[in-house]
Amino acid sequence: MDNYNNSPHPYPYNTGYGYPPNVPPPTNQPYPPPSTGAYPPPGAGGYPYPNQSPQYPPPYNTQHSGHYNYHGAPPSYPPAPSAPPAPALHHSSSFDYGYRPASHGAPTPYPPQHYPPPPTSTVPTHERQGSYGAPQHYQHSWPERPLESHPPPKVHDSHHHRQDSVSSLSSSDSFSRPSAYPPIHDLVANMNLSANHPSAPASPPAPASASFPSSPAYHVGQNPVPPNYNAQGNIYGHPNSSFSRWEAESAKPTYPTPCPEPQNAQAMQVVPFMPSKSSLKVLLLHGNLEIWVYEAKNLPNMDMFHKTIGDMFGQMSKKITSDPYVSINVAGATIGRTYVINNNENPVWMQHFNVPVAHHAAELQFLVKDDDIVGSQLMGTVSVPLEQIYGGGKVEGFFPILSSSGKPCKPGAVLRISVQYYPMDQLSTYNHGVGAGPEYYGVPGTYFPLRMGGTVTLYQDAHVPDGYLPNLMLDHGMQYVHGKCWHDIFDAIRQARRLIYITGWSVWHKVKLVRDDASAEKHTLGDLLKLKSQEGVRVLLLVWDDPTSRSFLGYKTDGVMATHDEETRSFFKHSSVKVLLCPRVAGKRHSWVKQREVGVIYTHHQKTVILDGDAGNNRRKIIAFVGGLDLCDGRYDTPEHPLFRTLQTVHSEDYHNPTYAGSTAGCPREPWHDLHSKIDGPAAYDVLRNFEERWLKASKPQGFRKLKTSFDDDLLRIERMPEILGISDAPSVSSDDPNGWHVQIFRSIDSNSVKGFPKDPKEATMKNLVCGKNVLIDMSIHTAYVKAIRAAQHFIYIENQYFIGSSYNWSQHKDVGANNLIPMEIALKIAEKIRAHERFAAYIVLPMWPEGNPTGAATQRILYWQNKTMQMMYETIYKALEEVGLENAYSPQDYLNFYCLGNREAGKVEGNESPAAANTPQAFSRKSRRFMIYVHSKGMIVDDEYVILGSANINQRSLEGTRDTEIAMGAYQPHHTWARRQSTPYGQVHGYRMSLWAEHLGVVEDIFRQPESLECVRRVRTMGEYNWKLFSSDEVTEMRGHLIKYPVEVERKGKVKNLPGCANFPDVGGNIVGSFLAIQENLTI
Repeated sequence: MDNYNNSPHPYPYNTGYGYPPNVPPPTNQPYPPPSTGAYPPPGAGGYPYPNQSPQYPPPYNTQHSGHYNYHGAPPSYPPAPSAPPAPALHHSSSFDYGYRPASHGAPTPYPPQHYPPPPTSTVPTHERQGSYGAPQHYQHSWPERPLESHPPPKVHDSHHHRQDSVSSLSSSDSFSRPSAYPPIHDLVANMNLSANHPSAPASPPAPASASFPSSPAYHVGQNPVPPNYNAQGNIYGHPNSSFSRWEAESAKPTYPTPCPEPQNAQAMQVVPFMPSKSSLKVLLLHGNLEIWVYEAKNLPNMDMFHKTIGDMFGQMSKKITSDPYVSINVAGATIGRTYVINNNENPVWMQHFNVPVAHHAAELQFLVKDDDIVGSQLMGTVSVPLEQIYGGGKVEGFFPILSSSGKPCKPGAVLRISVQYYPMDQLSTYNHGVGAGPEYYGVPGTYFPLRMGGTVTLYQDAHVPDGYLPNLMLDHGMQYVHGKCWHDIFDAIRQARRLIYITGWSVWHKVKLVRDDASAEKHTLGDLLKLKSQEGVRVLLLVWDDPTSRSFLGYKTDGVMATHDEETRSFFKHSSVKVLLCPRVAGKRHSWVKQREVGVIYTHHQKTVILDGDAGNNRRKIIAFVGGLDLCDGRYDTPEHPLFRTLQTVHSEDYHNPTYAGSTAGCPREPWHDLHSKIDGPAAYDVLRNFEERWLKASKPQGFRKLKTSFDDDLLRIERMPEILGISDAPSVSSDDPNGWHVQIFRSIDSNSVKGFPKDPKEATMKNLVCGKNVLIDMSIHTAYVKAIRAAQHFIYIENQYFIGSSYNWSQHKDVGANNLIPMEIALKIAEKIRAHERFAAYIVLPMWPEGNPTGAATQRILYWQNKTMQMMYETIYKALEEVGLENAYSPQDYLNFYCLGNREAGKVEGNESPAAANTPQAFSRKSRRFMIYVHSKGMIVDDEYVILGSANINQRSLEGTRDTEIAMGAYQPHHTWARRQSTPYGQVHGYRMSLWAEHLGVVEDIFRQPESLECVRRVRTMGEYNWKLFSSDEVTEMRGHLIKYPVEVERKGKVKNLPGCANFPDVGGNIVGSFLAIQENLTI
């Protein structure tokens, strides 16, 4: 192991982190300018790296983009044309990632590394790369010919403020089959035509009653598709099946027959419709579906076996029949589900869905099912051709529920529904970003409302010491302040007087929050919490109970995930600190299979700290920390992200690297990059309410505890404590204050994990909760991401631990169940901008590989899903370029790029390896002195005006709501939005992104302020490619920048494959594009 420090004091060099003063200097490679060559022939590999010797730019000035000279005159950004001038960038300290300036007495470890500016040509070039090829020139100008077939979308201002709620997405209810349709003359249609043009009301009114319509109708809206459709048609169905988890194996559908009129129907009419004789068209649904599922009639009894048993034993006091519910599917993905009505063959749901869709499909399917102990049984299906609604038409009425024979599953079995589609160009709420006027009320269709008038602090990494990152000037003369996350949490805990509530996937009592202050670094988190509880502060810890870790009769197991849950509980056992280990459990009414799956695979993943702070005048207020950082080992890091230099100092008792199996002596630690936030204001009370709802559910008496007449409620009743301000009295920032924030809390959680959701499903829908099968779901994190992406006008910047989704649009494995919309929404946003001849860019930063062994089955499967997601997005973008004739002028990577983070440290390798040990990942890593920086972030920045961050990854586990429990915040400053400024906002969100880019790239350039521009996209990509060369080279070189172009090749048409000669990750192995290895899908999506 490298031993740079024999002094007993951890910081002998006065460099902030005990870094040695005599680190070998790196060779002074600059970032190359954007490449200007030509595309390589197919199959050619390699980055376009410069051959010339390194050159250093003159001192920084306002006309040059290069490395900051922090001791020169403060530069300023040139004003944008016809817009308020951009604030200047002031810098007062060396931007050297943790090495003190010379004035502090310690020499810098290596000379400042300068990078030459991009070429000064005003005509940007197009890099014709597969991914890492040489460039080719193209003029950056849009074709002058109009695109008649694709005019810019029209915006109808009458359609606004639409709910954007999402229903549960579950692979268990996916249902996808080919369809066949009978000749028109085989069917009879009862159809009424209406000339009314549909509108998009904010919330369609519910029917006054469940009475049958006297004249159910198919309404023809504007521009019906196809034009030759008439009022006739038929409804078609799919066969009966056994259990829904295996529905895809059911038989092929057959033709339906007209449905007989049910008894007691009075004026009811069955409303069939049919497609034309030609095959159905696959259409892109991108917008919202307005769906009502009203009722069903004459459903079959699917519980005849149980009824027979009841008859045998004389148990006929209770009717035994089907427990029906309806699952709504499009493109094999479940987009909605009604609640279950027990023992009813004529159920009435009256349930409304407003569902965002981004699917290529030919039909919308309503699967009528019977809930069962093991799973569910399919009674039959009603399917609606999307051509009927694509042009604005509305389909409503009673439709026969057909089985495999093509006949009604039971004589008279019908389903009453209503469906209408609103495309994106009719949803004007997405056209103006966030904060557009006083009527903007945040993300609609969510459990928690938008809270106005708070303050927010944004954090990158656990700690940012003074002088690590440049000072960034913002609007109104404000300066961006780099927050110190764990410092602030430590101080907030010390200052708490009434309560400290902590939730975590992992909480470790031995972690030290402060490591650069001698007066505080001796305190561990456990000691600090015990001390506060002794002072009378109510300290509650709600920690996920890892089912693989156990402590029984002195026998302890650490658990697969090494969360220290049992260890932390044991530490606080005889103190007044209350620790509640909370297992992830499914509801009692779930099937046995579902209960086992939820308990073993899924987790409680929220990471929050809620406490009281000083509100002045001897009053207290609630403050909350929300984000991706758990208070446990392996998380403490700085923007320097050291590998070896702190192994004997800051990280001597906090080594973490789960990649290696066996001895890790002398191996690099795994650097950790994360995002977090502090909320001060009304929204903090929503974070508190989330904790209270979860604590009440988790502490509910179980087993023998139910015999007690009462149990202790450990939660403080703050409404009874006059010194603590309530949410209505919480101090808020004036609407005239440019420092003010508007904040909204989002969750992924279900009624099995919280107490307080309504018992009545109809009431639950009023609170914007989604009805799953036997469960109520808050999946507002997914809603918030979709809303933010749809409202984006310029760029999206994402950092996330995973990026998997929209599997229904993959080239393979469409039914795997990763049905969240986020990747597809980003791709469609870019496609929309391409068609409109507008710039847009998406930057997505991921870990180089998922944490753990990169050759393992689970990791390889995740990488495989990630590859499919990337490829689907690139292919979608290429098709849009091809559609407008720009496929030869631009590539998909001019709009979308994926990155990862890595670091490398020069230094002496000590010791000789034995032949056996020399051929291990540990030995390779010690020799190469490199490792990835693990991206654990869960955040997105949109247009420098809106930020979402929290605990949720971009995968099905985090977004579905019935799997991992998550929490996130979405926030913006109303004085710093595009809608208010009519130009680029330079508020705290802008400063946060620029600070993150400064950390990742080691420089700040003027072009970074226009991230949507082609010049910026190519500049950042060139830097990322250059950093990959440094990282993957056999020569050990210090890396100032950490941002690495994700090491895959992207062909022009969007296929993502391995780089030539680089199929595996350096040192540790594992196929970069993943492998389809056998493992349970729900574990990896």
